[in-house]
Parts: sequence; structure tokens; C-alpha cells
Amino acid sequence: MSAAKDNTQVCNMATMPLRRGHFAVLAVGSMEQIIGAALSGLVGIVLPMMLLLPAYHGMSSFTQGVFGAAGLLGIAIGSPVIGRLSDRHGYLFYYRLCPLLITAFSLTVYFFPYEWVLLVCLFMIGIGVGGGYALDTDYISELMPDRWKGFMVGVAKSTSALGFVAIAALCWAILSHGLKAGQWSVLFLILAVLGGLTFLMRIPCRNSPRWLMANGQTAAAESAAKFFLGPDVVVTPVKKQTSGAAVKSWPDMFRGPSLSKVIFSGIPWACEGVAVYGVGVFLPILVMALGIDSDNARGMAKVIESVELTTVINSFIVVGFAVGLMMMRRMWHVSMMSAGFILSAVGMAMLLWGYDCHLPVWVSVVAFLIFELGLNAGPHLITFVIPAQIYSVDELGAGSGIAAMFGKLGAVAGVFIIPVVLHAGGVRMVLIVCTAIMLLGAAITQIYGRKVLPRRKES
Repeated sequence: MSAAKDNTQVCNMATMPLRRGHFAVLAVGSMEQIIGAALSGLVGIVLPMMLLLPAYHGMSSFTQGVFGAAGLLGIAIGSPVIGRLSDRHGYLFYYRLCPLLITAFSLTVYFFPYEWVLLVCLFMIGIGVGGGYALDTDYISELMPDRWKGFMVGVAKSTSALGFVAIAALCWAILSHGLKAGQWSVLFLILAVLGGLTFLMRIPCRNSPRWLMANGQTAAAESAAKFFLGPDVVVTPVKKQTSGAAVKSWPDMFRGPSLSKVIFSGIPWACEGVAVYGVGVFLPILVMALGIDSDNARGMAKVIESVELTTVINSFIVVGFAVGLMMMRRMWHVSMMSAGFILSAVGMAMLLWGYDCHLPVWVSVVAFLIFELGLNAGPHLITFVIPAQIYSVDELGAGSGIAAMFGKLGAVAGVFIIPVVLHAGGVRMVLIVCTAIMLLGAAITQIYGRKVLPRRKES
């Protein structure tokens, strides 16, 4: 490398201390986490508004599930597809394309607020968010110093808490100022603004230096490293790929040792997805079903009140992530994730106890807070970190995409399950199913985590 001629004045990208450029990468690379959470929270607010309109009074629980799942299905498809394409062709084009998709289709909903348009646009917004999930992990993990990789990927994931809290708070403020049920499409302008801001931030970006180095583009890698981190930075050598064919094939990702990686990074993420999105999307509806809100409110007033309480509950997502970030450099991630699943199950079981025994409202609120604390300090944080720890550079995009795909398939299943089970078996059955899924996540984590991510490989 040309910069290596004076070793006293260069910094190795793998071992250098954190500097301002790393935090800029973190901020730009975290945007889809915020937008994805905002999308899920927004759907959970828009659906109760639509149900107040005469045209949607007869909307079945299955149809509600379809609307709730549309964006998540887009994420499930966008993550592996765009992750795979970025492994072959580079990250930058897709890094910019994803927020453009989010902006374009959010604006489409605003200008054309029809049922079928909403369904298609939710799916396409999800494609953009899903691609961002895969690329955010790639950029952040490949540009951070080795000792900070896992932690910084975790910080990026924790920003989703801002999305959940901000969308609930913003929507509550907008609804409180007189927005009518028929004006639900106005809320999609929030996503359009977030997507547009993300695209503007990514216009000057470059491809990942380590991806460029792995593909034999040494000069471009050096230039990109200097752009992101400063003129004194050199790139860690990465095993060179001779062509796109060197990327591991899809069937190979599901065979041998790679299958264990897929199971460990994917199945717990699916279980977490059921809880984060299945419960999160329908949280305002669950709040009303559990009777946590007041009995006097009706119509939009009841929606506003449930959104207000949702904002309070979602604020504990921030607390959960903060606790998780404090522990993740000290605690084995396998134990941390399984403990989080178990604590979430305890919260669900406590919620069931409070509901069955007609306990005071504060018991249900505390149960929700325990659930959110365990979920976000454990699996919601750690599942996002795992792919960067177990996959190499040449398969990281595909591996991250597959893991995110499993997570969003779990989320899709969750948003179908919650309204259908709520209709068929009541809120009691919803809580039983959620508790069982949390315990399944803990079991899979323990069984496969010990094999794929032993303690000595933690960073």
C-alpha cells in the first residue's frame, strides 16, 4: 500500500482506536433500523384508524394480518436478495437504492390512499428496509476496528428503539391535534422524510473497503478507507476473491457447518421477530383487548389513548437496549440471548396471570415492561450481532440476509398469528403462544449457540 511507506503515520483499520468517522458510519448505517421499527409501529397505529372507517368495519382478522405482514414479508425477501446481490456486485448501489424505495413508496401511499395501493407499497417499503438490514450490518462490521465490531453492530440495532418510541410519540402528537381516521395516509410522510434523509446522507458514501479489498480492488479500497476514516488509514488485507463465482452458493449455505450457522442465527431471530413485530404491530390493539386503557374512551379517542400507553411501554425498549449494550462486552452472547428469551417468557406469563386473575392494571403494565426489558436486552439486540461474528467477508451479506429473512418470516408469522389467535382464542391464547415461542427461542439458542459461537470466539 502506498500509505504504508511511513508506518509511524498510518493507522491499521483493524486495530485503530475509534474516531469521528466510525460514529458517522454508525449513524448513517443505522437508519434502516429506525425506519423498520417505525414502519412496524406505524402499521399498528394505522390499522385501528382504518377499522373506524365504514369501508373497513368488516375487515377480518386474516386481512388485518395480511396488512400487518406485508411490510415484514418485503423485509424477509429484501434482506437475502439484496444481501446476496451486494456480495457479488458491491454494497454502494444498493445502499443508496434502499432508502429511495422507502421514500418513493411512502409518498405513493400518501398520494394514493387506497387499500390495494397500501398493501403493495408496504411490501415495497419492506424490500428497502430489508436490504438496508443486510447492508447496515456489512458496512458497520467491516469498517469498525476488530475489538469494537460486535458492540457497534449492537449499538446500530439498538437505534430501532428510537424508531418504536418516536413513531408512537409522533403519531400520538399528530392524532391529538385532530387528525381524523380517514387521514391515516398522512402518517406515511414520516417514513418518506426518514427515507429521503437517509438517501441524502449516503450520496457521498463509497463501497466498503474490505469488500473492495476482498475483490482485488486494492486502490479503491485504500481510497474508500481514507474517505470514511481519514487520510492516515490503511486497510487490513482480506483474502482475495478471483470472481463472483467464489461467493458461496445458496445450497452451500444450508449444508454442513453452514447449516448450524443458519439455524443459530436464523431461528432465534424468527422467535424474536414474533415477539417484536407480532406483539409490537398489534400492541395498541392488545392494550385495548387487555383492558389496560380506560373503558370510557371510544372511536379515535380510544385509539389515541392506546397509542399514548404504547409510547410509554415502548420507552422501555430503550432501557432494554441500554442494559444489553452495557452487558454485551462482558457476557457470553449465547447466555445473554437465552436469558433474554426466558425473561420475556416470564413477562408474558405474568401478563397472563394478571389477565386471568383480574389483577390491578399496574401488574399488566409491569409485565409488559419485563417483557420489553428481557426481549431488547437479549434477543432483539444479540440476534443482529450474531451474523457478523460467525460469517466471513465473502458470505457476510448472504449470511446476514438469510438471518434477517428468518427474523422477518417469524415476524410475518407473528402478525398473522396475533389477530387470528386473538379472534379465535382471545387474548389469553395469544399470551400462551407468545410464551411458548420465547421458550423455544431460548432452547435453540442454547443447543446451537454452544457449537457455533463458543466463548473463546466472542469479541
